[in-house]
Parts: sequence; structure tokens; C-alpha cells
Amino acid sequence: MNSDAVFGTHKKRFTQEKFAELSGFTQQYISDLERGRRNPTVVTLFELASTLGVSHVDLVVPDDEARDERPKLGKRR
Repeated sequence: MNSDAVFGTHKKRFTQEKFAELSGFTQQYISDLERGRRNPTVVTLFELASTLGVSHVDLVVPDDEARDERPKLGKRR
């Protein structure tokens, strides 16, 4: 999950506590998502995206940093 899309660019709008309240999830669950300790279900992604007012796709597209860290795969023969 692209937690930067959730918490990086939208943190100015919400605290974790407020986001948890609006989304219906606990603050601990939101914190675990932000830290990569939990993986949301598809339904959860839709609910988080709805709360943020973004597309669910925005939550799963890798950010630039994650894309740069991914190992490069060689060509298959």
C-alpha cells in the first residue's frame, strides 16, 4: 500500500485520530497501516480512499521512492 498517498499528502487535512474517526477504523489500525505493519483488504482500501476523497488506485500505485528501491529484474530468455 502506498502509505505516502494516504498519510503523506493528506496529513495536513487529518490527524490519525480524526482520520480513524471519519473512516471507522481504530487509530491503532491506521498507525499500523502507516508503518507497514498491516495490509488492508480491498474493501478497506475502498473505504480509506473514500474517506480521503481519492481513487483506490492512488493507494496502491507505488510512490517514486518505492519504485526506485524495487530490484530491477533481468530480461527473461
